Amino acid sequence: MEKKPRVFRCVIANDECKGCERCVVACPRGVLKLGDKLNKLSFPYVTYTGSGCIGCGGCFYSCPEPGAITIVEEIDE
Repeated sequence: MEKKPRVFRCVIANDECKGCERCVVACPRGVLKLGDKLNKLSFPYVTYTGSGCIGCGGCFYSCPEPGAITIVEEIDE
């Protein structure tokens, strides 16, 4: 039986993000980018491109805002 590759995604809490881009710099795969929309505090927020996250947590650990970034493993049942 062959193991399926693990698939991750990065979830950004838009209204917690202050647009500092530390997570964008920390991401080794370059799957995060600063968007052009503003959150409720009028900051541009970071968005996930939709694929390529390896679940390393670099974005999570570099973010100064608690709870702004969550790494989720997609589980196929």
